[in-house]
Amino acid sequence: TWGNHLAIFTKAGLVNKTYPYWKADTKSLDIDGMLAALKTAQPGALILLHACAHNPTGVDPTEEQWKMIADVMRERKLIPLMDSAYQGYASGSLEKDAWAIRFFESSGFEMFLCQSFAKNLGLYGERIGMLHVVCNAADVAERVNSQLNLVIRPMYSSPPKHGAELVVNILGNPARFEAWKQELADMANRILEVRSLLRKGLEAKGTPGTWNHVTDQIGMFSFTGLTEKQCERMTKEHHIYLLKSGRISLAGLNKGNIQYMIDCVDETVRALP
Repeated sequence: TWGNHLAIFTKAGLVNKTYPYWKADTKSLDIDGMLAALKTAQPGALILLHACAHNPTGVDPTEEQWKMIADVMRERKLIPLMDSAYQGYASGSLEKDAWAIRFFESSGFEMFLCQSFAKNLGLYGERIGMLHVVCNAADVAERVNSQLNLVIRPMYSSPPKHGAELVVNILGNPARFEAWKQELADMANRILEVRSLLRKGLEAKGTPGTWNHVTDQIGMFSFTGLTEKQCERMTKEHHIYLLKSGRISLAGLNKGNIQYMIDCVDETVRALP
């Protein structure tokens, strides 16, 4: 998951446990390992789920896999904690990227949803977002609200309004809302195009390995499948900067530099098989 998640939860006094997600040999979701781990979780445990564009892998469950995850969580009485940081920026559709959230809510789960507008509205400096808590009864919602107020009051009391006002002025105005949706789709489609060009270029060069995962993944990040030594070579020899885990931000690629990226990945994989 996102590296800061563990730090946040630890600072909050939670006990962190992990479940399998990334399957390195297939560069895909380890759905069997994930489900097996969830079946061992204690009732009432919070389960962190990425609503779309999983960070850092770019691998999302299919709708059928989401249903399997929900079945296990319902059976084990687990509580979803969904992180939605890329709605609309993954597929280009606000509706499609909200599917998992709406499915869990319509399935009757009481759950937490952390929503951020930092990426999809470009408000990194404002870090505007919100916490939604879905409750199945009004009296439960009232008690939850009371507890949240007890947390908020000594922490920040009242949040700054600047980012919130910007969001309201876009989401609350039909013309601006439609313009934003189009711009969001344009940005998402650019990332999808970069993925397609990268995969086609590597396959055209006959670069060793399989590269379908580049387009199977979604969102602004990709787990390239490169090893730590390959990543170090990419940085030192070619000045392409990515994490040693193989994660790269595709937002840094464009039609002007995509061939350089393809050539460097090809050289690196052949030099360090």
